[in-house]
Amino acid sequence: MEDVQNRLDTRKIDINKVGIKDIRHPISIQNQDGTVQHTIGQFNMYVDLPHDQKGTHMSRFVALLNEEFNLLDTRTFGEIIAGMTRRLEEETGYIEVSFPFFLRKKAPVSGVESTLDYEVSLKGRWQKGKAEILTTVVIPVTSLCPCSKKISDYGAHNQRSHVTLSVLSSPHVWIEELISLAEKEASSEIFALLKRPDEKQITEQAYDNPKFVEDIVRDIANDLNNDDRIQYYKVETENFESIHNHSAYALIEQDKRKQ
Repeated sequence: MEDVQNRLDTRKIDINKVGIKDIRHPISIQNQDGTVQHTIGQFNMYVDLPHDQKGTHMSRFVALLNEEFNLLDTRTFGEIIAGMTRRLEEETGYIEVSFPFFLRKKAPVSGVESTLDYEVSLKGRWQKGKAEILTTVVIPVTSLCPCSKKISDYGAHNQRSHVTLSVLSSPHVWIEELISLAEKEASSEIFALLKRPDEKQITEQAYDNPKFVEDIVRDIANDLNNDDRIQYYKVETENFESIHNHSAYALIEQDKRKQ
């Protein structure tokens, strides 16, 4: 049978990205402690396409997905993108995958264990013989308002917040490290399961550690500035306000390679 997509194209227009989008596939994630967890990844996979090629080989993306994604971590992700790009016989390749990542956490007083989920995405590009991988994690935390604590006779309003942390690093940084960093700089971390003594502990901890969104992003940025592995970062905090019908938001972005 004729391979139509191998025909010559005469329009002389390069395509930046061509491939498959929003395909789900089971994956295994390498944890920092050496264990493995199983989850579901949602993938986008692309390559560039020169002006003289009519089409790419779409089936090769799916074949690669079924062959190469048995075990995934940020150390091997770049190699997989490089292999895909070579397999499609192109110069530049991209793989994006998002997945829920789960951690077992112990409550601070009772020690009861529960599983908390985090949203993670890896966005990788292979170009000119080099891989660049952006790791993004959304970390739910608690924030307590310093202003509310200062002006109130008792109590202070607090809320659940999302810290979204994106980094380029060399060498790689574990997902768990990014989670721990964000949780450490919030008013308090959150848990899926708490007993009453735990609830008392984290409520009082948040009250003793009030932070605006500005405080959280600055404290995290300060930690990232002092980590030589981090080449680029973007940190965002959104507080889902408990006494307003809007969110409070702050962002810091820094490319340390340009310093």
